[in-house]
Amino acid sequence: MSQVVREALAIAIQIGQPVMLWGGPGEGKSRMIEQLAEQLDRPCEVVVGSVREASDFVGLPMRVGDSVSFAPPLWATRCIEHPNTVVFLDELTTAAPSVQAAMLRVILEREVGDLRLPPTVSFVAAANPPEVSAGGDDLAPPLANRFCHLDWQADTAHWVSGMIRGWQPEDVPQVPSSYSIELAHWKAMLAGFITARPSILREIPTDTVSQGRAWPSPRTWDQAHRVAAAADAAGAAFAVRSALVTGLVGVGAAIEFLRFANTAELADPEELLAEPSSLVASSRVDILLASLAAVTAAVSVHCTLERWQSAWQVLAVACEAGRADVAAVASVGLIEMRQPDWPAPAAAAAFAPVLRAAELV
Repeated sequence: MSQVVREALAIAIQIGQPVMLWGGPGEGKSRMIEQLAEQLDRPCEVVVGSVREASDFVGLPMRVGDSVSFAPPLWATRCIEHPNTVVFLDELTTAAPSVQAAMLRVILEREVGDLRLPPTVSFVAAANPPEVSAGGDDLAPPLANRFCHLDWQADTAHWVSGMIRGWQPEDVPQVPSSYSIELAHWKAMLAGFITARPSILREIPTDTVSQGRAWPSPRTWDQAHRVAAAADAAGAAFAVRSALVTGLVGVGAAIEFLRFANTAELADPEELLAEPSSLVASSRVDILLASLAAVTAAVSVHCTLERWQSAWQVLAVACEAGRADVAAVASVGLIEMRQPDWPAPAAAAAFAPVLRAAELV
C-alpha cells in the first residue's frame, strides 16, 4: 500500500494537485516527501507550520513611500528562482487557525505577501491525525477541500528490506507534458456520472472530523477527473488512480464514480465523428451524455471546422431520436469553440428551441 501512496503522491506533485499526507508519528512522511522531490528532480522547501506565524505566509509589512508592501519570506523567493519547487508544509494541523487561514491563501491564490508563486510550484502538507498530535486540531473545511488526502503508513516488508539492503527508492510514474486525450475521456465520464447522480455533486459532511478530510464538491470533482487522467497518462495502476480520486471526493463517492467509469461502454468519439449515424441514441441518459461529451471533448483537443461540423451531426442524431435535451447540454461546449468566420451548423437548428428554453444561448 505504501508504494501506491508514493506513486499517487508523485503524480499529484507533477500536475500541481495539493496533497495532504496523513500518518502517525515516526512513519517517515517527511523523508518520503523529500525523497520523492529528489526523484522528480525538484527542490523541496520545508515550512513547519507549528513554528510559523501568519506573517510567514502573508508577508511582513514594510513601508515604501506612502504605501505599505508585504515582503515575502526567503522560502517563497527561492520558489521564484526554482519554479518547479515542492513546498512541503509540515505539521499543518498543529498550526494556529490564523496560520492555517494564511496557508489557505497561499495554496488557493499562490501568493505570499506581494509575491506570486509560479504555477509549477507544488504543495504537499503532512500531519499526524489530531488524536495522536500534541496540540493538533482538525482542518477547517475550506482548507481541507483544497487537498487530495492520502494516508501513509510504512510498509513492514519494505522497511525490513530497506534495513537489510539499504533504502533504494522504487521508480515512480512520470506524467507526460500533455495528456489531453485522457482529460477528454475523464471529463466525459464525469459529465455522465453527475448527470445520473446529481445529488453527489456536493455532500458536505455534518461532523467536524469528516469536514477536515475528503468530501465531494464541484471543486474536488473537477480535480478528481484531472488526477484520474494524469494517472492513466502515466500508466499507473488502478489502485493509484483510486487512491487519488478517493483522496479528493471520499470513499463512497469515489467507489460509485470509478464503478461507473469501469462499466460505462462509450463509443470511440473518433468513430462517431467519422460516422455520426453510428451513435446509439437509445442509451441511458448518463451514457448518452457521456458519449456526446466525449465527442465534444475530442473536438476541443483538435478543433477544425470539419471536426466541429461532424460533432454537430452527431448531436443531431440524438436530437432526431427525441433526445434534444441531452444534445442541448452537450452542445454548449461546441458553441464556445465556434470561430467568428465559421458558418452556423444546419444541424443545430433542430434543437435551438431547447437551447433557448434552457437559456443556454
